[in-house]
Amino acid sequence: IDLRNELDPITLNGIRKAWREHLVLLIRNQEISNADLVRFSEYFGELRASPLGEARMRGRSRSPEGFHQVAIISNVTKDGLPIGSLGNGEAIWHTDMSYMETPIKAAILYALEVPSSGGNTGFANMYLAYDSLPNDLRSRLEDQVCIHDHSLNSAGFLRRGYEEVTDVTKTPGAKHPLFRTHPETGRQALFLGRRRNAYIPGLSVEQSEELLDAVWAHATQPQFTWHHKWKVGDLLMWDNRVVLHRRDSFDDKA
Repeated sequence: IDLRNELDPITLNGIRKAWREHLVLLIRNQEISNADLVRFSEYFGELRASPLGEARMRGRSRSPEGFHQVAIISNVTKDGLPIGSLGNGEAIWHTDMSYMETPIKAAILYALEVPSSGGNTGFANMYLAYDSLPNDLRSRLEDQVCIHDHSLNSAGFLRRGYEEVTDVTKTPGAKHPLFRTHPETGRQALFLGRRRNAYIPGLSVEQSEELLDAVWAHATQPQFTWHHKWKVGDLLMWDNRVVLHRRDSFDDKA
């Protein structure tokens, strides 16, 4: 498949079917522009501006000029300033933008440059995590909601305009059920967001921490995960509604 071209209905339906079944799709050997990336993304829904792309440092945008839907994720610096977001550190398990009342449906990553080692991206299947919940843990999670923290990004940096959370009962962010029904497949899945500063209202902080630790330990077991080692030209897309993801750190000189 060549994503520089518009997709015919048969090919597009095949991609959608595979995506619903497998949750994460890898398309290799692409040479696409920002415009190609945006056009391909629009096949799957309405795009919104990336929160990483909206961030600025000393007047420099983290989005390519004219493409507010695209965020640059990079550790490269130019004239002493980073050209993108998140640097080279680890990004722990998370769901993108779950702090919003309506989290995003999906995300797409496209590799222009990759480190020689490290920087792998991991994915965890929340259908499988839900299906295999022990009965006692399932009963404790039933009908519970969780506050999804808005103060920190996926790399653990404090967002502009927020203060450090010292009391998780006052965590800023949206509330979502821990069990979620996928709107297209009708299957149940865990919906966890981010572990940092998460809180289950109605429980004591100690009870909330213990329960969240238990479900996160269950959901991120190796049997539910797959880790991708990047090559230039790789395009990865995932269903943000039923997949957690993370990134390994890498050497700045790699």
